[in-house]
Amino acid sequence: MMNLKRIPKIELHLHLDGSLDIEDVKQRYNLTDNLIKEKMIADEKCKNLNDYLTKFDYPISIMQKKIELEQDTIALLKKLKEQNVLYVEIRFAPQFHTKEGLTQDEVVKIVIGAMKEVDIKSNLILCIMRGKDNEKENIETLKVASKYLGKGVCAIDLAGAEAIYKTEDYRQVFEYAKQKNIPFTIHAGEADGIESIKSALSFGAKRIGHGVRAIEDEELCKYLVDNNITLEVCPTSNIQTCICKDYASHPIFELYKKGVKTTINTDNMTVSNTSLENEYEKLINTGKIKFEDIVSMNMNSIDAAFISEEEKIELKRKYLGEI
Repeated sequence: MMNLKRIPKIELHLHLDGSLDIEDVKQRYNLTDNLIKEKMIADEKCKNLNDYLTKFDYPISIMQKKIELEQDTIALLKKLKEQNVLYVEIRFAPQFHTKEGLTQDEVVKIVIGAMKEVDIKSNLILCIMRGKDNEKENIETLKVASKYLGKGVCAIDLAGAEAIYKTEDYRQVFEYAKQKNIPFTIHAGEADGIESIKSALSFGAKRIGHGVRAIEDEELCKYLVDNNITLEVCPTSNIQTCICKDYASHPIFELYKKGVKTTINTDNMTVSNTSLENEYEKLINTGKIKFEDIVSMNMNSIDAAFISEEEKIELKRKYLGEI
């Protein structure tokens, strides 16, 4: 079996603000290891998703200036390149980075510019946020996504407290996205159940962030298979937010066995204290999948990526050439 550190990797579900370089942040802000853990790393078992999401507060607070956004983006991409990630789609909510005067347009332009500084194939997914009193900010994110689509931005997403702010309430957002031909993925079937997934699918989503609670409904699983819907699965994150007890009981194995297009992702490298290598290792150590299955799921990732068919063919060629 190939060394998991060197296996080529594809990452579709990765939050920028949840994946800051710890050593870089420690040096910049003179933080101790204990403070880093307290502010940026979630417990192995959180109370729920909302508890897990509190670990974004500090990272967002220190990502409000051009220099900070540039440094954090470059540091993340360099780390991914070292881990032999061949392609990554990084997501974040530009509306969270305007507290010190930057506009959403400026925030996205800065991050796109920083991405060009590292030799790794990458794109941005802009997050629309669940919440109250942020409709204006969400509309602005949609406009910015449309402006930079194909110029560093590849899609939008819906993220945040899924159980509190229901997916169905955001139907209008995705009607706009379809009108503007903006591809999208939606966080669903994580903190909320199968109705959240069904709403996302009714909007036209071909990718679902997490989506693992689909396992609770046989008909829904069949629909996912028949309609070639891809799930962006993040095992460690799911355990932390109490969707499942441990790696051995994670729904990914049964979903994969049923033929659902599953992919493996980190969600947040820092908040979840993980990497793709770690995710692969934890899953293989259960004895429920093999190295070949990891390769197969990476092929699923390439097929589901928000890139052109020509780019997918080239990426597969490159990926298989490194196996």
